Amino acid sequence: MPRPVPWIPAVLYGAVLAGGLYYAAIGPGFDSRTGGFAVLLCVLAALDGRAWRIPEGAVFALRAVLLCAVAALDTSGLSRVLFVLVPFLGFFAFGPAAAVWLGAGCVLLLAGAFTLWVPDWAVRAEYISDLLMFALGVVLALAMAGVAVREQRARGRLEDTLAQVAQLSAARERNRLAREIHDSLGHHLTAIGIQLEKAEAFAALDPAASAQAVSHARWSANRALDEVRASVRTLGPEAESEPVGLSRTLADLVHHLDGGARRISLDVSGVERRPLLVLYRAAQEGLTNACRHSGATEIGVRVRYDDHGASLCVTDNGSGLGGAEEGFGLAGLRERVRLADGRLELSSSDRGTALTVGVPW
Repeated sequence: MPRPVPWIPAVLYGAVLAGGLYYAAIGPGFDSRTGGFAVLLCVLAALDGRAWRIPEGAVFALRAVLLCAVAALDTSGLSRVLFVLVPFLGFFAFGPAAAVWLGAGCVLLLAGAFTLWVPDWAVRAEYISDLLMFALGVVLALAMAGVAVREQRARGRLEDTLAQVAQLSAARERNRLAREIHDSLGHHLTAIGIQLEKAEAFAALDPAASAQAVSHARWSANRALDEVRASVRTLGPEAESEPVGLSRTLADLVHHLDGGARRISLDVSGVERRPLLVLYRAAQEGLTNACRHSGATEIGVRVRYDDHGASLCVTDNGSGLGGAEEGFGLAGLRERVRLADGRLELSSSDRGTALTVGVPW
């Protein structure tokens, strides 16, 4: 339930209290009625200044009783303006329909009071003016309550929307970091595993090849550490961590992953306009799958640059994906390509796999 605007009742209480005390000072003087009038206004202000655990209807009824008591003790007649708070507060407590009925009731109550205690009030301009001004005040109070309720609801919707945006942003950042960990650290760990297996296999047969494999594994470990440090340092957009040049970085990647076995070939044509991290990650994903899962003996990496964009194709002669579902790496790569407005094509059979990615400049 929306809450009433706290400063509106407080302003009215203060204005009526000041007016009543001023009237007492220049007119009949201060007496017990004036004191009771001031005390009850302070009680009303205190009642509106805190939240109560009792039902809202009971609090509203207590306010109405206190307003009637204030009006009975007020010798100036100014306190009748406080009755515009009845429909105003009723709007928040019971809704707009009940507030309209309460407002109409207050207008009729004032007209009835004039009828009982003011002879011929209906032909006296000052009382007709008072009644019309009071009715206008009721209408304005209802309008202000409606505006306040709509503003509070709009603020609530905005806060909910901001909370959802924050959750989506956090989820997107978690997904981005997960992709970075998988594509960078995961690839290098795979490369380290492959090179260490080679070093173990050739330890007795070819110590030089074994030492070279260990060297390549150490290079992959250093690269993984560098990329982790870069991710922790920036935690920013992906563009901030793009490689200096795709062609040179791919050549370095192929050299250390192949380890001199000459089963991975790299073919680059065209002029590179700017580094493209998405193609580098695509190469990592394709090479990791080919080296680790397919059992391929020949792997080709082909990069083409033209006026419209760049494309990368990783092919192998391995056993293919075998109908297995795409893992997190390919799913993350598809998301990267989509964000870059590119395209991704994947074909796989028992004769090999081809991964093609194209992105515009």
